[in-house]
Amino acid sequence: MEKQLNDVFEKFRNLKGSTIDILQNIQSIYGFLPEEALEKFSLNYNIPLSEIYGVATFYSQFKFKKPGENQIKVCHGTACHINGAAKMSTLVERELKISDGETTEDGKFSIENVACLGCCSLAPVIMINGKVYGNLTEKKLKSVLKEYQTKKS
Repeated sequence: MEKQLNDVFEKFRNLKGSTIDILQNIQSIYGFLPEEALEKFSLNYNIPLSEIYGVATFYSQFKFKKPGENQIKVCHGTACHINGAAKMSTLVERELKISDGETTEDGKFSIENVACLGCCSLAPVIMINGKVYGNLTEKKLKSVLKEYQTKKS
């Protein structure tokens, strides 16, 4: 990963205004923005770390904690909200014993409530590792979670 990080720094070396691009590349390497990588970014570009954090914390796409092996996004858009998103969130949190933005102790799951997944006709919807599960009921959601809980890494 160190080489990949150095390649990113080299790629954007002479491009002004590339902070967001660099942060996106760092996150694509690690799955989040580790403090050590941000410190190297700061040193490589002579940008105060506080300025880098200022940009990274402004945008919700950037994460500062390592995500779980299975990343669950629970849609809370209008259609999902009307069709029971809150109940789905509560069920996921209860089953995994974590809250929005957290990762299970074993690192297997993380949960994120999102504004919209763009699957309104399937509301309520969750996404796990990019795969959409829609028209959810409590029973269907429990079944989906069980599938991932019993899946070998």
